Amino acid sequence: MQKNTVSFTPLAEIPLDVARLQASFSAGKTRSLEWRIQQLKQVKNMLQENEPAFTTALCLDLKKSPQEAWLSEIGFVISDVDHTLQHIHKWCQPQKVSTPLFAQPAKSYSLAEPLGTVLIIGAWNYPVQLVLAPLIAAIAAGNCAVIKPSEVAEHTASLLAELLPQYLDMACFQLISGAVEETTELLKQAFDHIFYTGGERVAKVIMRAAAEHLTPVTLELGGKSPCIVDRQTNLDVTTSRIVWSKWMNAGQTCVAPDYILVEESFASELIQAIKLKIEAFYGQSPESSPDYGRIINLHHFDRLVGYLEKENVVYGGQLNRQTKYLSPTIVLAEKNQSSIMQEEIFGPILLIQTLKVRHDAIAVVNSKPKPLALYLYTNDPAFEDEVLQQTSSGSVGINDGMLFMANPNLPFGGVGKSGMGCYHGQTGFNTFSHIKTVMKRKFLFDVALRYPPFSRFKLSILKKLL
Repeated sequence: MQKNTVSFTPLAEIPLDVARLQASFSAGKTRSLEWRIQQLKQVKNMLQENEPAFTTALCLDLKKSPQEAWLSEIGFVISDVDHTLQHIHKWCQPQKVSTPLFAQPAKSYSLAEPLGTVLIIGAWNYPVQLVLAPLIAAIAAGNCAVIKPSEVAEHTASLLAELLPQYLDMACFQLISGAVEETTELLKQAFDHIFYTGGERVAKVIMRAAAEHLTPVTLELGGKSPCIVDRQTNLDVTTSRIVWSKWMNAGQTCVAPDYILVEESFASELIQAIKLKIEAFYGQSPESSPDYGRIINLHHFDRLVGYLEKENVVYGGQLNRQTKYLSPTIVLAEKNQSSIMQEEIFGPILLIQTLKVRHDAIAVVNSKPKPLALYLYTNDPAFEDEVLQQTSSGSVGINDGMLFMANPNLPFGGVGKSGMGCYHGQTGFNTFSHIKTVMKRKFLFDVALRYPPFSRFKLSILKKLL
C-alpha cells in the first residue's frame, strides 16, 4: 500500500518504545488518580480544540458529514470522557464484600489495579472512536498504552499521530503508525493486555501472538447482525431507524443490521417503506447527498460490488468506482449458500430474507455464528421474549438500531466469533484493570480448628462452620 499521508514508524524503534513505556509504568507514573484525570481531560481538549481538523480528516477518509462525525466519533468520545471523569473516583475505590463467619474478625474487599502496558489496535471504519474509546478506559485504569490506528483511514491516522504527542504524556503513551509489518513487530512484544477491533482473520493472528506471552486479549469483531421485523410494529419509525443504522457511514459499521428477516406477506410493504425512507434521508440521488458516505478504498469497493453479481437487486446498485460510491442497495436473498449470505457485508447492501412465519427467524439466526448485535422490531412482548430467550448475540436492540452504543452503562462486546470481552464505562475500566482481592484479618481469636493435628471433633465443627 502506498504510504501517502501516514509516516510509518521504523521497525527498530518499536521495541524501544514499548520498553520505555514499561519503564514508566514500573516507575509508578500512571498510578495517581490526579495524573489519570489530567490525561483524560487532555483527550477531551484535543478533540474540542481540533474538531474542524478531525471533521476534515473523517470526510477525506470516509466522506462523513460534520453531523455524523460528531455523533459517532468526536462527540461520542467526549461523552465517554465526561462519563469516566464523573465516575472514576468511585471505580478506583475499594469494593467491600461480606466475610464468612469462619473467617471473622476480618474485612474483605477488591481493589482495581492497572495491568501495565497495553496495546490498542483500532479499526478504520470509526478511526477516532475505535482508538480513543479503549484508550480512555486504559487511561482511567492507570495503564501505559501503545496506540495503533488503522493506516487504511490514513488522514485520521496521520492527524492522531500529529496531535496525541501535543496533548498526552508521551512518557506513558506511544502511537505506532504502520501496516502489517509494524503490527507484526508490535505483536512480538510482551504486553499486559491487547485490545483489538477488526475482523476475524486478524483476530486469530493476534490471539496466536498473544499466546506466546500469555497475554489476555479483548477482541471486538463483527458478524452478520440480523434484524427481525415483525408485522406488529410501527412501520414508519421502524424504517427510519433501520435506514439510519444501516446506511450511517455507508454501512461500514460492525453493528449495522446485515440482513432483515421478515414474513413473506409483509416483505413488499416493508421494502417499499425502506425505499421511501432512503429517498427521504438521502434524496433521489444519494451520490449528491452531503450526508451519504463513501467506501474506504477500492479493495473494499470491489469486494462489495462482487457480492452483487448474480444477486436479485431490488433497489439501488448504482456505483462509481472512481469516487468509491455505492448507493444504498437492497438485495432480496434467494440463495442461502451465496457468499453474500455467508459473509459479513460491511457496506451499504441490505439483504432481505423472507420467512413463512415469524418464528422461523430464530432458526435462521441460530444457524449462523453468534452476531455482535441483533435487532428486533415488534410490539408483541411474547415474541420479544421468545427471541431474547432463544438466540444469542453480543447486544440486542429492541425497536431501535445501534442506540445501545450510546449508553456507557451497557457493556459492549461480542460472543463466540463476534468477539470476546467487553468495554464502555466501568466495564472498560475493569477490562484494563486487575481486580485484586484482599482479606485483612486480626490476630485475635485464632481458633486452632483448622490446624493439625486433625481429629473427628475438629472435622465435625468445621463442617458446621463452612
